[in-house]
Amino acid sequence: MVLPAPNLDDRRFQQLVDEAKRYVQRRCPEWTDHNVSDPGVTLIETFAQMVDQLVYRLNRVPERNYLAFLDLLGVRLFPPTAARADVTFWLSAPQAEVVLLPVGTEVATPRTEAVEAVVFATAEPLPIIPCELDALVTRSAAGEHADRSKDLAAGQDVRCFQAAPTAGDSTMFGLTAATPRCVVVLRLDSRVEGIGVDPRQPPLVWEAWDGSGWTACETDEDSTGGLNRPGEVVLHVPAGHVESVVAGKRAGWLRCRVTEPEPGQPFYRESPTIRVAEAFTIGGTTTVEHAETVPDVPLGQSAGVPGQRFTLPRTPVLIDGAPVVVLVSDGAGWQEWTVVEHFGDSGPDDRHVVLDATLGEVHFPPAVREPDGLLRNYGAVPPKGSVIRIDRYRTGGGRSGNVARGAISVLRSSVPYVSTVGNREAARGGVDGETVAEARVRAPHQLRVQDRAVTASDYERLAREAAPSLARVRCLPAEDEPGAARVLLVPSATSGLGERLRIEQLVPSDDVLAAVAGHLDTRRLLGTRAVVGPPRYQGITVVTRLIANDPDVDRVRAAAQDALYGYLDPLTGGPDGTGWPFGRSVQYGEVFAVLQRVQGVGVVEEILLFPANPLTGARGGRVDRVELTPSSLVFSHQHQVTVTG
Repeated sequence: MVLPAPNLDDRRFQQLVDEAKRYVQRRCPEWTDHNVSDPGVTLIETFAQMVDQLVYRLNRVPERNYLAFLDLLGVRLFPPTAARADVTFWLSAPQAEVVLLPVGTEVATPRTEAVEAVVFATAEPLPIIPCELDALVTRSAAGEHADRSKDLAAGQDVRCFQAAPTAGDSTMFGLTAATPRCVVVLRLDSRVEGIGVDPRQPPLVWEAWDGSGWTACETDEDSTGGLNRPGEVVLHVPAGHVESVVAGKRAGWLRCRVTEPEPGQPFYRESPTIRVAEAFTIGGTTTVEHAETVPDVPLGQSAGVPGQRFTLPRTPVLIDGAPVVVLVSDGAGWQEWTVVEHFGDSGPDDRHVVLDATLGEVHFPPAVREPDGLLRNYGAVPPKGSVIRIDRYRTGGGRSGNVARGAISVLRSSVPYVSTVGNREAARGGVDGETVAEARVRAPHQLRVQDRAVTASDYERLAREAAPSLARVRCLPAEDEPGAARVLLVPSATSGLGERLRIEQLVPSDDVLAAVAGHLDTRRLLGTRAVVGPPRYQGITVVTRLIANDPDVDRVRAAAQDALYGYLDPLTGGPDGTGWPFGRSVQYGEVFAVLQRVQGVGVVEEILLFPANPLTGARGGRVDRVELTPSSLVFSHQHQVTVTG
């Protein structure tokens, strides 16, 4: 149990007033008017108010001592982290030369009367590379290549696949240059129509060559209906796109490959053809972060003594990117001083500093007098008069940067030929800095386990420490490997107005998985293994028919859908509103109760529950309850609500 903090003085304002009046009766019995209108009582109440404030400050002494002890133990507040998003910069028209977006190009959300704009900046340069179509090669599923570039140039109809298409057939488009992180438009013209496929769901995948294999390209738009009619295909080329040699031609290759059809998905009866093909670059995508870079920050001059401290002009400091480097002038040049976690392992000649990211303070090494009287330096001391500065550091961050998809739409920096910007996915990863109250809760757990992962709760705490942007963490025994721990990570996600969470938003990024795995690997027990990954998401579709006692049936329908999506939410749903519990099955009765509580619902006539695959959309048969394994979370998938008056 927690040791109770002593209450050094429990008296309050009224008790002080009453005590003073009793003392007056003993010392001045002739004073009998103790009403509030008496000037003497006014003086008593004034002094009682002042004493009450002093008592309050006195009782805060144990809390201050507690925080001072935490400071001696090295407990520091976690600084905020910056949200990140991939933003696409769209050109006003294709350009003949490279358009370069420098580091620090600013974009933002729209500013309104009630909400300030949230500003982001690019973290790396983005060259938007122009390209044209240089070659066209077809490849059969058996691996036979055919160069059809001359046929295309002659205006002939080029068959994309074999006469009877099979899975694995592909058409390869060779670009004049590799276009990593660019948006490429393929403008195609075809004479074949009605070839059997569903234009909304063709069995095709677009890919780019990255030097070691084919990587899938995200498709923004495909007006060809799967090469079924004239139109354009807008492709977001991945960052690893490089040139390669295919059929004797060197180019930046993109390909359209036929895939195995899903159950019930129409397939090609004959191959589509291409008569005209063009390619051009219309934009590029890069990562932006909710942070601002402060360059060339002077800190002052050294006094030549140990234990100096310098304060940065803007706080907090973000440490989730490139490390901060402190520069000290020695007269002939600049020496780099490395930021370390503490001075415990520093020698007398080590150029080390400690950075308090929350307070924005740079601490130089101290000198401690040992029991034998000698003075030990825990690091080098900058010479007197040395100029100290920081080359650059990042500030900002916080939860406000987790904006929804499409929210980043304002270009703040002037960039030639760029017309619009937009984020195709919600920004995520932004976390507010740790508060003192949160540190007080964390400190006892940190001291108890001494930074070691032994129990399930230890794994969960260390995973949150490695990736503060995670919304939920759960540690379970690995089902297929005795002695292994399976750590399930659920990232935070934001949906825009009128949007629902998508399954892609609930899968942690590769960077988060690598950070958590590396953090746990150095802290696990010998002989154990930590398996890090996302949970299994069990989709559920609720089909219900309601009778409303409200004439506005559209409002009731929307409210019922919001109630279903809100209750069956892996992040904010469940009985207590903190996220659907891991492994908890979905019961018919609780869904009935959720719908019955919706304002305007008179009668819940019918409820049907169907398990669903959130990735493919396939729906199973009707059940009375949707079972979940211990490592599973529920995910709402296309609920259907019918409301009658």
